[in-house]
Order: sequence, then structure tokens, then C-alpha cells
Amino acid sequence: MPTFTADDGTELAYHLIGDGDPLVCVPGGPMQASAYLGDLGGLCLARQLVRLDLRGTGDSAIPADSTSYQVNRQVADLEALRTHLGLEQLDLLAHSAGTNLAALYLAEHPDRVRRYAAISPSAFAVGLTITAEMRLEAARQRSAEPWFPGAYAALEQITSGTFTDNLWEAIRPFSHGRWDDAAQALEATTPAQQNEEAAAVYASELVPDAGRPAAFSGPVLVVSGQTDVGTPPAFATAYAELFPDATLTVQPASGHFPWLDDPAAFAATVNGFFSRG
Repeated sequence: MPTFTADDGTELAYHLIGDGDPLVCVPGGPMQASAYLGDLGGLCLARQLVRLDLRGTGDSAIPADSTSYQVNRQVADLEALRTHLGLEQLDLLAHSAGTNLAALYLAEHPDRVRRYAAISPSAFAVGLTITAEMRLEAARQRSAEPWFPGAYAALEQITSGTFTDNLWEAIRPFSHGRWDDAAQALEATTPAQQNEEAAAVYASELVPDAGRPAAFSGPVLVVSGQTDVGTPPAFATAYAELFPDATLTVQPASGHFPWLDDPAAFAATVNGFFSRG
């Protein structure tokens, strides 16, 4: 397992999967180990995935200063990884909450990224709002599912401002295009992979700014699942419009983890994007 040293001396780990040109992958959570990304639906057959374990997660060390979990301070970690890999520019992929870190990196180092793929992106860093109706509209597409009535009632409570553990548990099926064994296994492993202390600190100093994406003029791919309540298609459309050169792909019958719901389609879309000159 390769490692490198961050500017503050914290030893950070990353995992290499597959062969080909490197694709740096930033996990979400926030602050979840990169293991859940797997091989990104077989994307490793075309690219070498460089899955970063953010500080305090997975095989990376816990920092001496817990305030370094702040996402704005982790921009330096991503830059240290680029330097360690000896890359003039990164091909960069980020998922969910990890897109906040990517957005900050793009704003600070726009010339050090060749292409960027935002998978099921998060709203915080770019100053957008995901409305309750956006989430409910995406959820209503699952009305034929046997678990829908209870899950939808829980989602209505959450979007109206009620947050309890049992409600979050009830809406988990909405994150997946199929609530099958693979989806349930992923959800079951999440708590052990996530650093809760780090997650609480992650966005504490993050100032939303809708102007951030404009700093990066390179090509951007935004991938959203058609039924994802975490990144509803209406929000994904608005997110893509913030970038000067962005393409939006809404993957049918997919949720927040589109590489699980349709691996072949996901890998083809993402590889096609990064393979362009």
C-alpha cells in the first residue's frame, strides 16, 4: 500500500487499482474510506484508479490536529498527492461529499487538473440549494417498490426538518437503483468506514461560493442517477451549469452510486470522457 506525507507530517495512503493512465479518485461520506468506491464499475480496466484515503480514514493516519479535517485544509493533501505522483496535471474524479474538496482544489489550482468528473455531486461548496421538492420528485419515481410507502413518509419528515436515526435508516433504499444484496451490503459497511469525528469537522469552515466552478475552464463531466434523492437530476443540471465547459449525464434507473446500478454504462461514460484529447 503506497503512502505519502502531507504538509503537516500526516502519513496518507492511497490504493492503486488497475492499469493505464492514473485517475485520482476522491471519496465522499464525508470522510469515508475509499474502499466503497471499489473498482468503479470496472473503470479500472481502462484506467489506473488512485483511490485516496482522506486523513483519518481507511489506511491513512489520524492527524495530530483534528481541525485539519476541515475540507479547505485538505486541499493541500490533494496537491501533495499530485506532487508525489509526479503529475503535471490530474485527471480527477470525486464522489458526493468529495466533490466539495474537488471544487476547492479546482478553484485554488485550476491549471493542475486536466479533466474533472463529479459523480453525484454535493451542493455545499458551490452555494446551491437542493430543495425538498427536488428530493421528493426523485423519490416518487420509486412508487412501485414494496418499501416505498415507509421510505417516502420518512423522507417527507426529513425534508420538513425532522432528523432521527430511524428516519435516515428508512430512506436508505432511495440511494440505490436496486435495493438488492449489493446495495444493502454497501450500506452495512458504511459506519465502520466513516470517521464520524472528521465528518463533523469537514464542512465547519466551508464558505459556499457559486463562483468557484468558473475558475476551472477545463472539461467537466457531471453524472447523476435518475432516482437519486441525494443528488436529484434537477440539482445536477444546475450544478453542471456553473462550469464553463460541462456535460451532464443522468444515468437511468440509478441512485447515488451509479457504478453499482449500471457498471457498464457508468464505466463507458466516464472512460469516454477522460479518453478525449
